[in-house]
Amino acid sequence: MFRKIAAIVGLSLAFAMPAFAATAVNVNTADAETLAKSLDGVGLSKAKAIVAYREEHGPFKSVDDLTQVKGIGQATLQHNHDAILLSGEGAKAEADAAAKPKRAKKAKSAASEPAAQD
Repeated sequence: MFRKIAAIVGLSLAFAMPAFAATAVNVNTADAETLAKSLDGVGLSKAKAIVAYREEHGPFKSVDDLTQVKGIGQATLQHNHDAILLSGEGAKAEADAAAKPKRAKKAKSAASEPAAQD
């Protein structure tokens, strides 16, 4: 009986884990609220510490640099490794870019170019 209950709980957690996955975010540009919402195990106080550290020391050059922030350890980094971006726009900009239609560049035709005179 106990094994059945343990198996059910284990399967339930296995299916629930993707729901708790972190959202990709650029730690060099995001504000504290965005960091707190995007990274698992990072609340508003840790997110504010990340922003404060970044403002004092400049942008993070590697994911491991985040361990210099009080309250951020290897376990937090490992849990959020795929979601931590150091360059690029991050999740917010990706969503904005998807909402804006891209315009195709028009190719110049030979007729529109001025003719060379001899």
